[in-house]
Amino acid sequence: MRELDALADDIGNRLTKSSRHLAKWARREAITCYRVYDRDIPEIPITIDTYNGDLVISDMRASDRGGGDVWLDAMVNVARTALVDGLDGKACFVKQRERLLDRRDQYKNADTPLTAWRTVHEGACAFRINLTDYIDVGLFLDHRTTRRMVAAETGKTMLNLFGYTGSFAVYAAKAGMHATTVDLSATYTEWAEDNLALNRLAGDTIQADVREYLKDARDAKLTWDVIVADVPTFSNSKRMDYTWDVQRDHAALLDDLRAICSPGGVIWFATNSRRFKPGDLAPLEQTHRTTPPDFKHRPHRSFRIAT
Repeated sequence: MRELDALADDIGNRLTKSSRHLAKWARREAITCYRVYDRDIPEIPITIDTYNGDLVISDMRASDRGGGDVWLDAMVNVARTALVDGLDGKACFVKQRERLLDRRDQYKNADTPLTAWRTVHEGACAFRINLTDYIDVGLFLDHRTTRRMVAAETGKTMLNLFGYTGSFAVYAAKAGMHATTVDLSATYTEWAEDNLALNRLAGDTIQADVREYLKDARDAKLTWDVIVADVPTFSNSKRMDYTWDVQRDHAALLDDLRAICSPGGVIWFATNSRRFKPGDLAPLEQTHRTTPPDFKHRPHRSFRIAT
């Protein structure tokens, strides 16, 4: 690894040049939360996101960090210096990778200060985020374009599975669809309700295991025009009597989704697993179209399936 001072100079220069360009782009797009730095320099594998000027820096190095906190502290200090003017930076929150089984289990806070709730915007949609208390902040920035594409679908009803905090439901409801969000977590379903209320929208939020919900929906012969499933890579929640593995289980899930998708409807399936082998889905992959311009690396794989 090159000397720490040289690396600090490199990322400082990169941030100074790119941040003003991205800030102008974000203003044109009416976006207040976006990625400023996405592992642009291979020797500096961190990501930096801004949420109304507050920075979230995620350390993407492997567990053998080869420089420890001194290295990370240096990168954080440079980011603060370079971005405080261009982004009106307010606070900086640092997270370190712990494991990669599920994007929602990926990071922990090194030091958790008092709870920091914020409201951010993507165009006409507003979202509550939490910069401190949870592993992720409550909004996956890499699916910003996917959310727009889902909202542009023709349909009156939308089902948002593994719905997290309901961002897809907000976009769909804003577009005039009746959105139903399903997630196993009571925290996330309540958060989804808050996001709908923040936007003065209505929708159904249901705390349930997705597999059980789909079985009940098939038995009741329920259907939706648009279905979104941004699935976890792996899950072994104590509230489930089984494990979920995206590679092993995605085919059975898609069979269930096709059974409840209206004739002429659309299924959006997404995963952030780097090892996922799509098989028959490969010709349908939408990855490049759904990757936002502020992301340099492929953050997810998404597939649009017309029924």
